[in-house]
This record gives sequence, structure tokens and C-alpha cells, in this order.
Amino acid sequence: MLMQQINLKPNCLILQKPCLNGIGNNQPCFKVGSSRLLFTNPKKQGRFSSKNGCSKIKAVSVSEEEANIIERESVKVQATVTVTPTVAGFFSEMAIERGLDDITDLFGKSILLELCSSQLDPDTSLQKKKIKGYVHLTTRSAKEIKYEAEFDVPNSFGDIGAVLVENEHRREMFIKQIVLDGFLTGPVNFSCDSWVHSKFDNPNKRVIFSNKSYLPSETPEGLKRFREDELINLRGKGQGERKTFDRIYDYDVYNDLGDIDKNPDHKRPVLGGKLHPYPRRCRTGRPRSKTDPLYEKTSSSVYVPRDESFSQVKQLTFSVNTLQSAFHALLPALRTAAIDTNLGFPVFSSIDDLFNEGFDLPPHNEKGLRAVLPRLIKFVQDAGNDILRFETPATMDKDRFFWFMDEEFGRQTIAGLNPCCIQLVTEWPLKSKLDPKIYGPAESAITTELVEQQIRGFTTVQEAIKQKKLFVLDYYDFFLPLVEEVRKLEGTTLYGSRTLFFLHDGTLRPLAIELARPPIGDKPLWREVYRPCWHSTGVWLWRLAKAHVLAHDSGYHQLVSHWLRTHCATEPYIIATNRQLSAMHPIYKLLLPHFRYTMEINALAREALVNADGIIESSFTPKKHSLLVSSIAYDKHWQFDLQALPNDLIHRGLAVKDPNAPHGLKLTIEDYPYANDGLVLWDALKSWITDYVNIYYKESRNVESDKEIQAWWDEIRNVGHGDKKDAPWWPNLKTNEDLIEILTTIVWITSGHHAAVNFGQYTYAGYFPNRPAIARNKMPTEDPTDNEWELFFEKPEVTLLKTFPSQIQAMTVMTVLDILSSHSPDEEYLGQTIEPAWEEEPLVKASFEKFKGKLMELEGIIDERNADAKLRNRNGAGILPYELLKPTSDEPGVTGKGVPYSISI
Repeated sequence: MLMQQINLKPNCLILQKPCLNGIGNNQPCFKVGSSRLLFTNPKKQGRFSSKNGCSKIKAVSVSEEEANIIERESVKVQATVTVTPTVAGFFSEMAIERGLDDITDLFGKSILLELCSSQLDPDTSLQKKKIKGYVHLTTRSAKEIKYEAEFDVPNSFGDIGAVLVENEHRREMFIKQIVLDGFLTGPVNFSCDSWVHSKFDNPNKRVIFSNKSYLPSETPEGLKRFREDELINLRGKGQGERKTFDRIYDYDVYNDLGDIDKNPDHKRPVLGGKLHPYPRRCRTGRPRSKTDPLYEKTSSSVYVPRDESFSQVKQLTFSVNTLQSAFHALLPALRTAAIDTNLGFPVFSSIDDLFNEGFDLPPHNEKGLRAVLPRLIKFVQDAGNDILRFETPATMDKDRFFWFMDEEFGRQTIAGLNPCCIQLVTEWPLKSKLDPKIYGPAESAITTELVEQQIRGFTTVQEAIKQKKLFVLDYYDFFLPLVEEVRKLEGTTLYGSRTLFFLHDGTLRPLAIELARPPIGDKPLWREVYRPCWHSTGVWLWRLAKAHVLAHDSGYHQLVSHWLRTHCATEPYIIATNRQLSAMHPIYKLLLPHFRYTMEINALAREALVNADGIIESSFTPKKHSLLVSSIAYDKHWQFDLQALPNDLIHRGLAVKDPNAPHGLKLTIEDYPYANDGLVLWDALKSWITDYVNIYYKESRNVESDKEIQAWWDEIRNVGHGDKKDAPWWPNLKTNEDLIEILTTIVWITSGHHAAVNFGQYTYAGYFPNRPAIARNKMPTEDPTDNEWELFFEKPEVTLLKTFPSQIQAMTVMTVLDILSSHSPDEEYLGQTIEPAWEEEPLVKASFEKFKGKLMELEGIIDERNADAKLRNRNGAGILPYELLKPTSDEPGVTGKGVPYSISI
């Protein structure tokens, strides 16, 4: 006996020390920091000798049970597999498959586990023989199903670093976690959170790695082949149509936005390539169109890798059901109910009725529609039918005339739904960069004289520019080349536009709006400048001009600030992460929560939001050219380095570097809620990511030598965003600092930026006169007919209402914005929950707790700022506090505040 040989008291365990060259007779010793007991090889026996210079033997107390474990040549390990039941529940599943699976459970062969050692066999240098066994069903409830088994693990087996899983059922199963318990050092955890296919669908076993992270160079020898093979499997071979159970990540262009075999009018430009640069989407492998092989056939569902689909909880809540119900049931019902799809609102009170009286829905077969759309669909007992009644947006609830005011128009450019487009004016006069031979004179029609009439008594134009007080919302060069094509479409119009603002007392005051139509056919260039004024004709023209600018801003927000910069640009990051970073890689584990569900929501968007004749095309100004607009923005404006908040602010002239200022930046507009709160969040994210990266990369040279992280960044630049691969602004990836900046940028876009441009949509655009998605009619001063001018002169309100969206357009957009703005009840907010892999690493856990503390500080900072009467862009009578970047929400399921980890809706 070990305890007797070395004359120690029972219940003491030797700690391995340098002075011990063996304890003899295959006796056990404990290696600090290991998850396994290590035992000396009987073929290489050693003995204790005082010649090693060790005069004392240190021991620690162990229990009698632990002493017994030490003396055994193997350890009993309890394996527990936790499975989450499917969404459908037990009674709605296919009876035959359910019965066969129950028989499998009855015979105790539900799941085959193969335990894999992290070590190679010392004699053969090959992988050690796996320890195999079936787990059997032990408990079943509505929330989880548990399978268990006991394994005899030889003491010489080494650390268990991976488990191979074979699902013996005929249906896939969602495995939450696997726990191996029985080791002295505690359980070994395998956080899975993954769908595991049936062996009848795919005979290959699924590998699940333990929660421990390894850089490629640190991978234990016994796990290297598993690591490499799993990445090969995830990449696929780029061939064949993907099946629903596949977990293959690959790239493709946007060529699936319409079924051109059924409707040739749904043909849209292929996005991705030299002609129309664009980020890549996930390849589905669907067959090519018969009409044109450049296009992909559409189908009733769009493939995403199986683990990118919505979680069980998310599928049971409104997040997915509501959106799908709106797309497939509610919106068609609205179109059916509409007598005339082009019919506008006759008076403003009819708009108010959407919130008060509601809109009668025709009879429909969707019995569950009201259940999944409880915020929108109300049942009227007396009438015996459903009505669509919208909740009053918070902005309108505070001040029903908020949308009328110029102060609010200016405030929302820095504290509203699209606060990332306003720019500082640095040159005068304003000039276009378009070809003057095609689009007319480069110099703006907004003259010095006109501006100084507005700011007389305050300053001059030159002084205002010098003092950084002039700002512009500039869609002139961006939209002007599209005007002719958009105007060929029915029910919409377009201008190039510039809106000039003056910073006074910390708030932005609109000074002038320039609208322009380029030469079209025999019509010459038309452009006009509108100003706030006191005369009734000028007042109404100013209101109409604002409506057009707001429609431009709404389209740019939805197609660029929101869709392109967050959803679309992020998909290549997700694909590259899964193709090039092993699940064992610490950076994979860092990024994982920021990528959850994004690919699924993107696929859903390609089905019904950004598709041909979808919601965006039918309701926003560019109509069928909408996604092309985002491609133009990607080509001309998108840069990876400018996705970082500090760089974006500097680029737009809204900040300058200042080492003495908070966050190292001095803001041009001190009370800039999006920037003020965003920079605090950016710093918190960067601090957390800095700590995390430095824990795993002890030296910067390790970043450059990490073959997985280098392949990841190379693939993002050259494949996922390959249309921009030659751009000079791509950051290098050689040091810890490079990696930290890249990761912080990606995480900011998926969390903070997305929250700022998404969750306020219903708040600011739910009352659509504040942010109309479309302007249907031109200005009455542009080549007016006698009837048009007479209508404007006699009934200017009617002219404005005819410019606004039609009833069906307004209700369609309001419905979708209500859903997209709402947080899911199971929303995972920044810092709220710690990932299992982070929790098991003490240094990472400590850093996360520090990060969590900074987010709590941000909550208090935002509350304090919103209560400060001096901050006029977030405090005042009828003004909505700015809470879009408040990290957590205490009102789950509602619109507004809260920053989730990922782009999950």
C-alpha cells in the first residue's frame, strides 16, 4: 500500500514534486492543475530516494473515499448528457419515429459516447483507444431529458479532452451539455448547445470538445487530429445542396432574392463581384434557375448551418413566430383588406385611429395569429373579428406633436434612429463630386447669403465653420445618380438631398434643405432650396421638404446603417469563424455569443424583407432598387476600420483625438447621446477584450504564429469581403493590439451599433409622419401642373398626406418595426450571463466580472445623463430619454433599451 510504504498517515495524498522520480509499483500521484489522476508507467518504475535532495514530503488530507480511488487502477466516471426537448413537444412529433426512438431508449442505447484522451499512447504515438459506452434515459421533463452511464476510466488514460457522440435516434437532438463526474479534481464539462444529427441521416460521429481553450500550438497531441478534422468537416467541399442537418459553412453571392422562373420581374442584380460588390452570404447549394444559371432557385426554407438556427426558447417565444406570422399571415391579410393599395390617409386623424380604433382584419385561418401577435392583434368580442391596433410609440405618447418640430428633427440626427450619418462641414461652399456634365454644377445651391439670413446675429458662415458649428446630412451624391431609375417606378419619387444644420446652445437647428433632380430626357437640372420661415406657403413647403429628407434618411438607415453594416457585413465573420477557428480556440469562444442567430435572421430577411417585391421593396423609396442601394453604399462607403466607433466619429468630423479627454476623444458636439454612451460602451468592450486576449496570447508574436487566427482574418478579407480585398485600410494582424482592435470592432457592430439602429425603430418610426419610409409624390414646386399647385395652395395638408406612405405601406412597415424593435423575453444582454468556458478559467472569469461592473456603471451614467437638464438632447419637456445603449432592459419583450450580445432580430 502506498500509505504504508512511505509511512504516512492515512488520508494523505502526495503532491508530485521535482524530487520524486517515481513512487514505484504503479502507484498514483496527483499533478496540480490537471483534470485527471496521473499514474506512473509500470514499465518505467521509479523509487523514492533521499538522494534527490528532498528531506521532506508534503502531503494534503484526503478522504477515505479518495484514498480508495487512488488505490484503484481505474476510476468510476458518471457521464450525464442533458438534452433539451424539441419545440414541437412530445405529442405533436411523428408517431412512428417517436415510437422507434422510445424503443431505443427502452433498450438503453439512446446515445453512444466515446471518451477521447488528450494524450497519445506513449508506446505507439497513436491515439489511445477510446472508451465507449451507451448512455440510457433516466429522467424526462418538459424542460430537459437526462441520459446517464458509468464508465471505467483507466488511471493511465490521461485527461479527457473530447467526446465523440453518436445519436441512435431517428431524429436529431439538441444536446445542452455533457458532464463527466468522478475525478478528484471535479467534473469535466462539455458545453454543447448544439444539434446532433441522427446516425440515420449522417453516419459520422459528432465531436464535442471540453470547455478548456487551447491555441493551435498548445493543443494536446491526442486532440490535434480531432481539431483539424472537425474544421475540415465544417468547411465542406463546396458541392451539392445543403441538408437541414448539415453544419457546413461556405460562401456565395446574393443571387437568391427572387424566383425568376415563376416571375421574371423578380430578377435583381446579382450582388457580389466586380459589378456589384457585396459581402458574401452562406452557400445553400440549391439548384440553379432554369431561366438564368447565374441565379439560385428559391425554396420554402433557406438553409443555415444547423447550430445557427434559433434556440428552443427563442422559437417558442415571439421572436421567430411573430416575424413569420407577420410575413406569412398578417401582411397578406392587410393586402386583402385594402380596397386600394395606393390609397393614402385622407386626414391626420385617420393616422391616429391606427392607435385608437384599429384596423379591421378580414377573416383568416391563422388561429394562432392573435396568440403570437398579442401586442398588435386584438379580438373584438362584439364584432366577432380581429383588429390590428398599434401601441402608441413612446415619442408620440410624450408629445403627439413631436414630429412637427424642427428642434426634434435636428435632435434625432444625433439621438434618434440613425445617429451615425451627420457630418461636420469643413469646406464651403458645399460641393458635389459627381460629373458636372451629367449631374449639373458641383457647387451647392445653398449659398452663403441664404445661410447667413438664418444665423444673422449669431455668426458668419466662415466663423461657423471655423468654430465647428455647421453640420450636414448629405445624401446628394449618393441618391442623385439613382433618381432617373427610381422615378420610372410607380408610386415613388426621389431627389438628391442636402440638409444643413447649425449648432446653437448644444442643439442642432436646421437651416436649409436642398433637393435636386438631375437632367432627365428633355428636362433640365431642377433643384431648389427650402428654409424654415413664417409665411404659410414656405412653412408647408419646408414640411414637405423635410418629409423627403426623412424618407431618404429612413431608406439609408434601413438599407445601410442597419442591414448592410450589421446583418450583412457580419455574416462573413460568422462563416470564417466557424471554418477557420476550432471550437477549442479561445477567440472562437469569445465571439460565439455575439454571433448567435444572426444567420437565421438574415435568411429570414432574404425570404421576406429584402427579397424581390418584399417588404423593403414595396414600402421604401428606392423600391426594386433597394438592395442595389446597399451594394452602392458598400462599394463607396464601407470600410472595416470605420466600423469602429472612435474611427467613425473622427471620420465624420464629430470627434478629434485628445489624450486628455475622456476616451481619448474630444467630441465636436458635446451633448451627442449616441457618441457619449457609445464611447463608454466601446471602452468597456475593449477593456474586456484586451484582458481576454492577453490571457491567452502571452506574447504578441503568438498572434502572428497562430495559424488559425491568421487563416480566419485572411478569409474575412479575401473571401467573405473579397470584393474589397485590395483596399489599403484593412488592419494588419500581427500583434495583440491588432487583434484587440479587430475583435472590438466586430463585437461593437454586433452589440452596441446594432442596438442603436434597431431597437428604437418603432419608437421613432412607429408614428410614420416622423420618419416616412417613402415619399410618393414630388414637391409641388417641381414642374407643377395647375391642379397640383391648386391642391397644394388650397389643401396643403392633403398634399403632405399624398406624399406620405399609403395605408397598406404604413401598416406593413409599422407591423414589422414593432416586431423588430422588441426584445425577446430570452434576450441575452451584454454582461448578463457568463459563458461556461469563461467561468471555468479563473482569470477570464475575473475579467468578465470587471466587464460586468463597467456595464453596471454605464447604466448609472446613462440614468444620470438623462436626468441632467443641461443636456438638452436627452432631457426636456416631451423629450424621450436616450436609452438605446443602456446595457440591460428591465422590461423584456418591449421596445427600446437594452444591448444584446448579438444581432438576433
